[in-house]
Amino acid sequence: MSTSSFFGLPARLARLCTMPRGLGPQAKPVLSAPRVAVTMVQAAGKKDRSALPLLDESELEEQFVKGHGPGGQATNKTSNCVVLKHIPSGIVVKCHQTRSVDQNRKLARQILQEKVDIFYNGENSIVYKEKQEAEKKKQERKRRAKETLEKKKLLKELRELSKNVH
Repeated sequence: MSTSSFFGLPARLARLCTMPRGLGPQAKPVLSAPRVAVTMVQAAGKKDRSALPLLDESELEEQFVKGHGPGGQATNKTSNCVVLKHIPSGIVVKCHQTRSVDQNRKLARQILQEKVDIFYNGENSIVYKEKQEAEKKKQERKRRAKETLEKKKLLKELRELSKNVH
């Protein structure tokens, strides 16, 4: 008897509700809604959007248009692309990342919230600081990789010289 039939859950939900292997006791499942489990590790990976400016729905203009790009008929004949405009700042965001209108609406609002934060706060915005931090980390990784490559070249040259001497 499988665990999914034992608990009366479909196989897909049973996989979601089981405790992940190898993560230890800190990753115990937490029930956020009936029959849906989210581990603490997954919840900790989400961005903290509490410090971003809140968008007033009366300041937003929303349209649903037909998408474009790869996807064929599902993309070209359905109006699931969301165009969101923040009227006070004039910022326009177009989101067509998924087939779902609801998911695209949520994603468009998140993107617009970040863009409005950058528009009003400039270099002091949270998003700008996160991007700068990520760029610094990327440059540091490149520098370390370059140093490692140089060390390997030197080691190879030393080995070649030691072979030639002996």
